[in-house]
Amino acid sequence: MTVDHEREELIKMLASQRDIFRITLRGIGDEQARQRSTVSELTLGGLLHHVINVERHWTTIVVERDPNSEFDVSRMDSEYTLPADETVAGLLAEWDVVAEHTAKLIRELDNLEDSVPTPTAPWAPEREWLTVRHILLHILREIAHHSGHADIIRESLDGANTTYQRA
Repeated sequence: MTVDHEREELIKMLASQRDIFRITLRGIGDEQARQRSTVSELTLGGLLHHVINVERHWTTIVVERDPNSEFDVSRMDSEYTLPADETVAGLLAEWDVVAEHTAKLIRELDNLEDSVPTPTAPWAPEREWLTVRHILLHILREIAHHSGHADIIRESLDGANTTYQRA
């Protein structure tokens, strides 16, 4: 069996970025995860909720390849919040499952060059076709982008960040 180095590198980079995001959540309880610490409405729990949904959403698009799909804008109201019935621990466990699914998908896809139809949305009324690779890199970019937000929020909460965590 030959190893597809590009696929394994994608899996490793996604895992590494997830790990960086997780560092910002060390020692954070559910109450703190819902707390705003900047002028933004963003919270650690809300960002965690979002990055999990992003990864699940885009891997589903890769699998389903629905040429008639439309983005469900109704989910935007709660996208960046940690619902009362969810916990940081529960979401992190859920992310583990999503990550396993993503890794399995990356290893089993026929071709990273395959074109996938993306959902239309009010901000993207024309359907785009993106390669699987592009979509996977988009997931990576989303996690990285929001890791930065999470780091700032965490530092504002208690001075900790991905470089320095209080004991």
